[in-house]
Amino acid sequence: MTHAYPFLSAEQKKELSGIAQRIVAAGKGILAADESTGSMAKRFQGINTENTEENRRLYRQLLFTADDQVNACIGGVIFFHETLYQKTDDGKPFALLVKERGMVVGIKVDKGVVPLAGTNGETTTQGLDGLYERCAQYKKDGADFAKWRCVLKITDTTPSELAIMENANVLARYASICQMHGIVPIVEPEILPDGDHDLQRCQYVTEKVLAAVYKALSDHHVYLEGTLLKPNMVTAGHSCPRKYSAQEIAMATVSALRRTVPPAVPGVTFLSGGQSEAEATANLNAINQCALHRPWALTFSYGRALQASALKAWGGKKENGKACQEEYVRRALDNSKAALGKYVSSGEKGASAQESLFVADHAY
Repeated sequence: MTHAYPFLSAEQKKELSGIAQRIVAAGKGILAADESTGSMAKRFQGINTENTEENRRLYRQLLFTADDQVNACIGGVIFFHETLYQKTDDGKPFALLVKERGMVVGIKVDKGVVPLAGTNGETTTQGLDGLYERCAQYKKDGADFAKWRCVLKITDTTPSELAIMENANVLARYASICQMHGIVPIVEPEILPDGDHDLQRCQYVTEKVLAAVYKALSDHHVYLEGTLLKPNMVTAGHSCPRKYSAQEIAMATVSALRRTVPPAVPGVTFLSGGQSEAEATANLNAINQCALHRPWALTFSYGRALQASALKAWGGKKENGKACQEEYVRRALDNSKAALGKYVSSGEKGASAQESLFVADHAY
């Protein structure tokens, strides 16, 4: 019979569950501002802005100093390594600024995806080497939660059993290392929206992947009350000829979660996965209006779906700072309502609200 030797004290468990619950408090979600330098290059290219460290700092400063209305909408902010050590114009560290607004500071800790040998183009995620030491340092520097992204694809031959198991185990190992340092791990097994598969196929694969992830988390003795899940919503492939309603997506998503995610998990913070801003909000709202019982907070951890209109409004110009912030605040308020199932669309007016944010084989 296996035996788990306790690696978390009662105090550590209390701290972890407290952090997780703060992030997904009613109406709150996560701003994913952890785009890598390469990802920011792509974003800035779209607005003809040079990808310099200073421009990245200026843009993120606009998000972090937006109107106080966002304080009730954003429970946590995920930083990229560079951003964690940047400061405002007047010298205040971004991490301190975010904390003073009542938000929890998070950090992206994975080192990106790499090919998984012997598979049909599948991947695993690197970054476990040195993670123990990095987590210790990040905790000292103000981070209380972390994010690690694994990626799976739906094709005729994938995801393979090997890819599912390998990525589940990597996520579990990462999660246990984080918890040893008082950092809440966000577990992100993203199933990409690439392909022409239908809603039912995505639901089936999502259930298989999440079941494997929670088996691995159990095997690694991860304290579930001190974790958050960041999954894809169950949607058809981007090239699927059939378009499904928000209600169909919600039913498939909540059904998949109910079959696989233990009620001990405090919250599910969906990634937007290339949906337009409008779609990401409408689908989140439908999920929270779904008639099925939902024992977890179901909210957002959006990057592009909170920032696309804001980025376009900014356009890299100082004089557009206020317009950028207004777009971001609008999206945050809409998604906060959607996390409560209280969003009512008034016709999307954002600069990019209806634009598809899909990127094939998305990496960042």
